[in-house]
Amino acid sequence: MAAEPEEPAPGPAGPGAPEIGEHQRGRRRDSGRVLVLNSSYEPLNVCTVRRAVVLVLKEKAEMLETGSRHLRSESTTIPHPVVIRLVTYVRVPRDSARRRITRRAVFARDSWTCQYCGRTSHLTVDHVMPRSRGGLSVWENIVTSCAPCNRRKGNRTPVEVDMHPRRKPKAPGPTIFIRVAAPVVPAAWQQYLLAG
Repeated sequence: MAAEPEEPAPGPAGPGAPEIGEHQRGRRRDSGRVLVLNSSYEPLNVCTVRRAVVLVLKEKAEMLETGSRHLRSESTTIPHPVVIRLVTYVRVPRDSARRRITRRAVFARDSWTCQYCGRTSHLTVDHVMPRSRGGLSVWENIVTSCAPCNRRKGNRTPVEVDMHPRRKPKAPGPTIFIRVAAPVVPAAWQQYLLAG
């Protein structure tokens, strides 16, 4: 199955520029990623449209939300999946400490904000207790920091430099990783992410 071919984006608007039809606008709103929920409606991860369609066709998942596009083959037409739910419950390890720490996940957990001054630009990550002073690379010791605060703090502890994170760092919930995996979170996902 292949997605319907996308219409080319029109050039800059001007005299003689083609109007964008409502059906074309709808296509642009469809995401190329699909939210996967456990059978309990708990958000699990994000997958490709192709993977979602395979799960649905094998009856391992059901579609909860669909987009405006349709996927077509020679003999079948199915709606473009946006949210699917697994039919069988999948046990998920609850050990959040095993979740891989990435810069984007730290930034997302901290709302893309420096935890020392509140700035939202020139972001880096900082070990609250520096590694050279025995600090570990764990969720509870890493925060988002702007470059100026990171330089100012340097190799010192929060007490030595009187710089304390605004919120105590902790391992994020699973929805953070879903938000990192999808550059834009479609509106149809929101209710499921809030519930999770």
